[in-house]
Amino acid sequence: MLGKTYLTKQASLLLEFAKTTSDSDLSAKLISKAADLKSQADPLPDKDQGPKAPDVTHDDGPDRPSGS
Repeated sequence: MLGKTYLTKQASLLLEFAKTTSDSDLSAKLISKAADLKSQADPLPDKDQGPKAPDVTHDDGPDRPSGS
């Protein structure tokens, strides 16, 4: 399932494209699709829920060269 952040960003991009086009039919379709995406995003939680990466610790021990 797509997350709220993704859907909101896509809707925002569609609205930006709609503002830049001189084709009124295309603009109307882009705005309509943005509204559809927004309606899908609204009921979702604010934070995207997904698997989180485990914490990674870096070992800069003697076997691993340091930053240079």
